[in-house]
Amino acid sequence: MATIDIHDLKGKKVGTLDLADEVFGAVNEDLLWEAVKHYRAGQRAGTHATKNKKLVSGAGKKLWKQKGTGRARVGSIRSPLWRHGGTVHGPNPHSHAYRFPRKKLMGALRSALAAKLADGKLIVVNAFALDEPKTGAFRESLDALKVTKGALLVEVANHGNRNLVLSSRNLKGVELVTSSDVHPYHLLRYECTIFSQPAIEKLQLSLKKSSSKRAHDAGEGEGEGKAEKKTEKKTAKAPRTRKKAAEVA
Repeated sequence: MATIDIHDLKGKKVGTLDLADEVFGAVNEDLLWEAVKHYRAGQRAGTHATKNKKLVSGAGKKLWKQKGTGRARVGSIRSPLWRHGGTVHGPNPHSHAYRFPRKKLMGALRSALAAKLADGKLIVVNAFALDEPKTGAFRESLDALKVTKGALLVEVANHGNRNLVLSSRNLKGVELVTSSDVHPYHLLRYECTIFSQPAIEKLQLSLKKSSSKRAHDAGEGEGEGKAEKKTEKKTAKAPRTRKKAAEVA
């Protein structure tokens, strides 16, 4: 079982935290790619559109009679064959979001945390204890934690830490999310991730439960398969042999 140091906002070590192997284990890069693709698809506005024959401007009057002019027949000036006519099979406004299985999302979150730990970019503080909402003071705290570039701050849901919200919102490259809303995309987007101790303990417990449940279900499936094979062997009857006509006579 791996461990990680716990620091305060001054950069001083105040303790250690045990990390579960089920959560901070192997890294599945394919699963991370799928999770990031799903998140970015949901962020797309989907407002691209073109005007078809119905929406483009122009009258619907037939320009000339069908026969006798020697010209090609035409029904409307809004025809897609004409200049300034409608667009055929153009894009329409729609949502690009799609459903992503929760088990895959939990697996991607475990992989993202394991990758951050392996890169040494995971920091745990005992608490985001700020006396006053000062951006400069919080920047000094990040410098003490050796955070030079962008950082993701993760706090428990309903933390009520107004000073943390006000102190971090004006810092470039710093984002604050709760442990219930953190996504693998967030962890991969920023170079460094800073968890409060209650936030990482709560997230680790949730991910550990989902991982152990999956392993338990897989174990039960293997056990049922073996039991079925045993019963099949027991109930299998010996093949019947066909007697010859001479023996019957």
